[in-house]
Amino acid sequence: MGLFVSTISAIRKGLTRTRQALGGGLGSLLRGRTLSDELIDQIEAQLIAADVGVAGTEAIIDRLRTAYREGRVARGEDALEFLKLQLVARWDEEDRRLGVAPTGPTVILVAGVNGSGKTTSVAKIAKSLTDEGRSVLLAAADTFRAAAVEQLEIWSTRLGVDVVKGAPGADPAAVVFDACDAALARGVDTLLIDTAGRLHTQANLMRQLTKIRDVMAKKIPGAPHEVLLVLDATAGQNAIAQAQIFSKAIDVTGIFLAKLDGTAKGGIVVAIHDALGIPVKLIGVGETLDDVEAFDPESFIEAMFAE
Repeated sequence: MGLFVSTISAIRKGLTRTRQALGGGLGSLLRGRTLSDELIDQIEAQLIAADVGVAGTEAIIDRLRTAYREGRVARGEDALEFLKLQLVARWDEEDRRLGVAPTGPTVILVAGVNGSGKTTSVAKIAKSLTDEGRSVLLAAADTFRAAAVEQLEIWSTRLGVDVVKGAPGADPAAVVFDACDAALARGVDTLLIDTAGRLHTQANLMRQLTKIRDVMAKKIPGAPHEVLLVLDATAGQNAIAQAQIFSKAIDVTGIFLAKLDGTAKGGIVVAIHDALGIPVKLIGVGETLDDVEAFDPESFIEAMFAE
């Protein structure tokens, strides 16, 4: 499902705080200076402060020190380009497209803790799909939080798409069962399922997500075709811990990294990749429904270091 695009201008705008920390802070630190061991120490501190992660930072800095001592990188400007190349090189040729069903409705399960921006991210995906002319049905499976159902209903009205919901406190799996029936009966292109977001440490939530996954698999062949975990970029390293636990319950296939516009630590995308091996597929770079971009490592890293 290749409808999402990566727009460098939108990413640069969404990464304003990170750009100020890296492009502005690190750029001003390096430009016009001769590289030294002390300066490399300062680069290392900046990368860690941007949440690139200790392991990733150490690997990159080790390569930079080697290049410096071998005379391949001598100026601050050279070091900036070296850093960008090293960061981009951490990604292989992974498939970052959303999964799609060969026939029938594509089912996208969206998970994440409360406050991560999960329900708004569901709306952003729905907006992008409908803009491409695809029919969408929403499922309000966060039945334990009335505000989540109401929020999804508001978004559905604004977007002009239908939503399947149950009574307050209803079994989320039953809502998903009904939503799968409705998606099949109506012949929609995509069924987007918003799930409960209680604390990831609660075993009952994980069991619930597993039950939802099993229900949809019985109703629609191959479902879910995509399991997106919404992570709050402002949560930093805690987001990685959340992802590790969610992955055990529902086999996460992609990350939607939300709220990148609200943090100076956009380097968390590197730490997530290094720690999880789950592709970041979409990023949230603003508060409007249009502020969703496909994640492209080269564009993202370039935007991180832009002035």
